[in-house]
Amino acid sequence: METAEAVARLNRQLPQLQRQQTLPAAWVAVHRAVLRSLATRGRPLDEGEIAAMPGIDDARGVIGRLADLDLIVTDTDRVRVLGAYPMTTEPTPHRLRLPACEVFAMCALDAVSVSAMFGLEVDIRSRCHVTGTPIHIRQLGMRIVQAVPSEQVRVGIRWQAPVGFAAHSMCMEMVFLRDPATAAGWRRGGEAHIDLFTLPEAVAFGAAFFVPLLSD
Repeated sequence: METAEAVARLNRQLPQLQRQQTLPAAWVAVHRAVLRSLATRGRPLDEGEIAAMPGIDDARGVIGRLADLDLIVTDTDRVRVLGAYPMTTEPTPHRLRLPACEVFAMCALDAVSVSAMFGLEVDIRSRCHVTGTPIHIRQLGMRIVQAVPSEQVRVGIRWQAPVGFAAHSMCMEMVFLRDPATAAGWRRGGEAHIDLFTLPEAVAFGAAFFVPLLSD
């Protein structure tokens, strides 16, 4: 699948940029600040930090609205921010080590998107969804510096509509697969709704989807 086609398909199911563009400028700034905080501190902004931002009169209302749009993930009370696509403080199979902190990615595609978003070197520790084989990827920007067990690692996506937060539904079917043979076996019988991406393809896809969230 071409990058533009993949981005268009994901935007139909999780239209992050379109939703962000419906918000007042001060609320967009909150969303971007949450993303940057996750990448630099390993945690999102809390309610007090959001309340202190310019143009924010009701921090809890802003958090609730961002959660309603599935731009951020919160606790069940819609008060405490847990993450913002592509990063989360909730444990997942995809651990990211950044220069100043550690955080989790919500899915395999998200894992290879963070370095491209922020231009930071990211060390990804995950596993093959099928075999459990450890997967280790070092990435700097758009470049895969190292991939273990090999550069033949694939990212697989089983396309489905999110239920509730996408992080707890659709993201569960965006996975790493150790090699082309494993990926082909995982896809067999579901070709109509499963796509496979090489690591460079996944990086390009993730960058095209997420980077626009940080700039006007």
